[in-house]
Amino acid sequence: MSDYILSCCSTADLTKEHFEKRDIKYICFHFEIDGRQYMDDLGDSMEFHEFYNKMAQGAMTKTSQINVDEYVNYFEPFLKEGKDIIHLSLSSGISGTVNSAMIARDDLAEKYPDRKIYVIDSLAASSGYGLLMDILADLRDEGKSIDELKDYVEKNRLYIHHWFFTTDLKYLVRGGRVSKTAGFVGNLLNICPLLNVNIDGKLIPREKIRTTKKVVKEAVEKMKEHAKGGTDYDGKCYISNSDCKDIADAEIALIEEAFPKLKGKIELYDIGTTIGAHTGPGTVALFFVGHDERTE
Repeated sequence: MSDYILSCCSTADLTKEHFEKRDIKYICFHFEIDGRQYMDDLGDSMEFHEFYNKMAQGAMTKTSQINVDEYVNYFEPFLKEGKDIIHLSLSSGISGTVNSAMIARDDLAEKYPDRKIYVIDSLAASSGYGLLMDILADLRDEGKSIDELKDYVEKNRLYIHHWFFTTDLKYLVRGGRVSKTAGFVGNLLNICPLLNVNIDGKLIPREKIRTTKKVVKEAVEKMKEHAKGGTDYDGKCYISNSDCKDIADAEIALIEEAFPKLKGKIELYDIGTTIGAHTGPGTVALFFVGHDERTE
């Protein structure tokens, strides 16, 4: 058993069972839908299908990050147990929660001067963030120290590739990533933008592709281009989706055809309510370890 806690936010979009199995601790974001507030607690407060169904019916959503007091109350029990902490936050390119975690760290460092509290910007999101946490859990289980994990994250986090696409542009329009005019024309022409997370941890539109079938194929092409070892890739591959399992399954089938060593090994998750509040239903995201770092 390690002498430190491996921690993240619920926005790593793994399941509660997976976090428990890997002994990864997490703290929950918050979301609001139809004027009512909930915890982003991996589907416990509101089942994902219900959440996305409400969005599809026009419900407005808001999200709020974890504040300083919440981080203090979350971190302190571990420190009282004599544990050190390495906490990875949701990407600073998406949320300012890392700043709140750092303030909490500094406050607690005065009270627990003998404890290590590392707060690191993951520069990752959704199950790509979860994939990075899973790699760290592997390293911890191999006996690596908290300092070795910190060093690994800082050197390797940009090798976690994220490729997203959405089948409905109105949620990207609502979030300001696509103009209203472009969104209207795009939906009319059945355009599905392909996006990725860049070196600053921001979600960036990369290509405009017509039809879902074509954008699924293009996401797999990006994996062929960037995956460590090319089509011999046999590392972790995660896919998350927002209530569109049929599209995610189609992508899994294409990946398994192109990457024989991944057959039966691709893990499928739900995009949680914090990320999903901004991407909307009909979004699929692909995550893997690359041979190269992400671009600007």
